[in-house]
Amino acid sequence: MPPTRTPEQIRASIEANRRDLGASLEVLRGQVEELTDWRKQLAAKQREAIIAAAVTGFVLGGGIAAVGGIVFGRRRRKKRRR
Repeated sequence: MPPTRTPEQIRASIEANRRDLGASLEVLRGQVEELTDWRKQLAAKQREAIIAAAVTGFVLGGGIAAVGGIVFGRRRRKKRRR
């Protein structure tokens, strides 16, 4: 038969669990705040962000130029055929 605990022991255990839970929540709150701070994340990875922005601009610029070439190139070809 397992040993029985007194009401005082149970209360003390509950209080210890509350303290531990409170401390764990504070740690978790700090970690969530740190992970969701996009400015800090961006500052930490500034080089990578600049490279990603440059690549994105290059791809978008090339995509726009390609579409423009296709659209305006067709018009030129149609004029040449006439």
